[in-house]
Amino acid sequence: MEIDEYLRYRTDLLEESKDNEGFISESEFLELTLPSLSEAKLIDSEDYNQCYFHLKADNIKINGYKINESEERLQLFIVNEESINLSSSNESLLISQKSYYDSIFAKLLKFINKSIRKHLDDEIQDSDHNVKSLINFISSSSLGLAQIDVIELFVISATATVEKRGAEPTPKMMEFEEEVIPVKIPLNDGTIKVKEKEIAVYKRLIDLNFLYNTLISQGNREVLEVNFKKLFNHGIDAIKAADEANFESFLCVLPASILSELYKKFSTRMLEKNVRSFLQFKGVNQGIRDTIRKNPQHFIAYNNGLTITAVGAEIITTGDKTVITSLKDFQIVNGGQTTATIYFSKKDGLDISEVKVMAKINVAKNASEDELNELISNISKYSNAQSKVSSADLRSRNEQLIKLKSVAESVMTPSGKKWFFERFKGEFNTLLRKNQRAKTKINNEYPKERRFTKEELAKYYMSWGLSPHSVKKGGDKIFRAFIENISPEKGKGPAINRDFYEEVIAKIILFRQLEDIYGAGKNSMGQLRSAVVPYTISILYAFTTGGKDSDEFDLIKLWQREGLDNQLKEMLTELMTLVNDLIKSYSPSDDYGEYSKRKELWDNIVGSVEIKKFTSSTQFLAAIKDYRLTKEEIKKRLLKSAKAKDIDFTNLYDNAKIFTRGKEYYKKIGTLLYNHLSTSQQNKIEHLVYCISSKTDIDQSFCEFEKNLIQKIRVDNPEIFDNINVDEELAWIKTTDYVVNTYNKCMEQKLDIISEFKRLQELAKLKGAKFYSVFDEIGKGFVAGRPPSIKQIYSASNIK
Repeated sequence: MEIDEYLRYRTDLLEESKDNEGFISESEFLELTLPSLSEAKLIDSEDYNQCYFHLKADNIKINGYKINESEERLQLFIVNEESINLSSSNESLLISQKSYYDSIFAKLLKFINKSIRKHLDDEIQDSDHNVKSLINFISSSSLGLAQIDVIELFVISATATVEKRGAEPTPKMMEFEEEVIPVKIPLNDGTIKVKEKEIAVYKRLIDLNFLYNTLISQGNREVLEVNFKKLFNHGIDAIKAADEANFESFLCVLPASILSELYKKFSTRMLEKNVRSFLQFKGVNQGIRDTIRKNPQHFIAYNNGLTITAVGAEIITTGDKTVITSLKDFQIVNGGQTTATIYFSKKDGLDISEVKVMAKINVAKNASEDELNELISNISKYSNAQSKVSSADLRSRNEQLIKLKSVAESVMTPSGKKWFFERFKGEFNTLLRKNQRAKTKINNEYPKERRFTKEELAKYYMSWGLSPHSVKKGGDKIFRAFIENISPEKGKGPAINRDFYEEVIAKIILFRQLEDIYGAGKNSMGQLRSAVVPYTISILYAFTTGGKDSDEFDLIKLWQREGLDNQLKEMLTELMTLVNDLIKSYSPSDDYGEYSKRKELWDNIVGSVEIKKFTSSTQFLAAIKDYRLTKEEIKKRLLKSAKAKDIDFTNLYDNAKIFTRGKEYYKKIGTLLYNHLSTSQQNKIEHLVYCISSKTDIDQSFCEFEKNLIQKIRVDNPEIFDNINVDEELAWIKTTDYVVNTYNKCMEQKLDIISEFKRLQELAKLKGAKFYSVFDEIGKGFVAGRPPSIKQIYSASNIK
């Protein structure tokens, strides 16, 4: 059954990968899957450099690459083109032989080896710039070979990896042998001396197994298991310091060589729960390096050491001796700078053989997943108390994101449509999976151009500012910057209301329309879209809202028009063309995409003569004229916003969704899951059925129970959704939308709420409706700052 879910998900992925003409391209599929790698912390952001290169006769192929932020890791991507063929049979997509994937990895390996030996120089004459740039980087002894310690190969394949020995195929995980590429690097000391070094090659398969499991984990990272015995042929000697109800603590001394090798193998995946890992490794670096260089044997005395957390451990106890052989969900929550500095010090030639580091290892136990997360979060937070760090909640449960989700569900666009905010990964796919009969309707209601994830939201939101280089980097750093912007530790963040939401959608519209104008593939302006778009938006911001003496740019007009007008579109097209050229001319590196992540390039471009000339041109000034927002107009809007009552529609919409599914839906869930539910869970399902039958409002705690139950079914028993054939009662959602939209219209157009709902009451009375007075009740409730009850929605639905 699990394999069926993988194949079903493949269908959804390929549908999402189609371009405007209905074709599935390898680049679209790669771009769709990279966020899953980023969420699993296998890459530091979804940004990559597209560089399609295929020599069929030589069995060489590559689709893209990226260099990690600390620039010691080259990551290459190849798409298995056979796997995204719509005509492929299900049987052909079930792969049980390792040799199948080895043959795809071989194409990347051949590309690397030929690039190092400069055997591809003739073949790349007609290739695009990114391919030439990558090959030149790899073949350069002063750049790629000297800089890179690790090359990671990722095969992206829409296949299910299975074991076929039983009656039914079952999921299987494949691991691939690590390889080493020996290289010689000139010392550049005026002699012919060379330094020999080995570049480690790691292989990683990204198949349907991985993609589906990332989806149902709601974007949680992949658990990192460190097996010391396997990696270093020995465990870690330790002393048990504490044994409490929810955790055990061990003290140990780690040789720096072990930390260096762990960082080389796992990079920042080890630091994902380290609240400092989002910061640049600066400040204490020099002190750590000085100790390594001058007093390595004193390092353990001078350094604060590490705090490590895990959720499981394999421990061998013999008499008084304790040896830790393996740690599950290994995370360095304090000491990330120490670990990284040790690695880079060794890379720079410093001797770390005498360096030892004190470590405290906390292993959580006997706790629920939420309790484990809270425990580890607190250990991380208090371990880092000596440094100023933000404690902003980066997860989907951030209160501001929850509010935004509520507003997104209650606000319609001027043309009467809604956007779907995917607050946690897989939310939209779960909506499709639990409503198979309504799949087409849901996709039509929320096409992919009107859906956005919280990670995309961070990128779009932060692009309206002066840090396009950070937006280009993407990943955790831009997401943290976004969360700190809307949830600052000191002071108040922005009010998450209709005005905020309209501006958010305007920013999304601006970003996505510029992406469309820039284009992709052969018909695009170039290969720098992920840099040119944020740079262009930041220039627009810098010379309007962000300028000292400039009027603000009225984003609300983009919301009202749901797009760019022709004059603005033409001007921004010209600006993007200019920015595309400036990135190339101002970048000292041939790798324009990577260099555009640097602040110095942005500073040079925004302050350039070319940009000053363009932003003072008649074309630029005429295009933004209609969007100028004076200080007086801003004051008026703020007054209007201050007078508006902020009504939370979260519980109302949660109720409307549950009532839409109907009591029979939950009765069937209770029956089908009877043997898997506790008495408490059965009682809660019965309570949902009772509320639906009696038209009684469902308390938010029961709404949260329902969401968690549906997600658990999605993960553990998704086939249950196929056995629930119940027609939805759409009047609940439609009536809720109608009532809330009427209220929103009153707020936007400054209409009197009581008068407007009395008008609806009179219309209902003329139609001979039985419960016409309900509209007057709803209007009075809105004035008091209270949303309608579910019974009032029911009465209004009989009228509409």
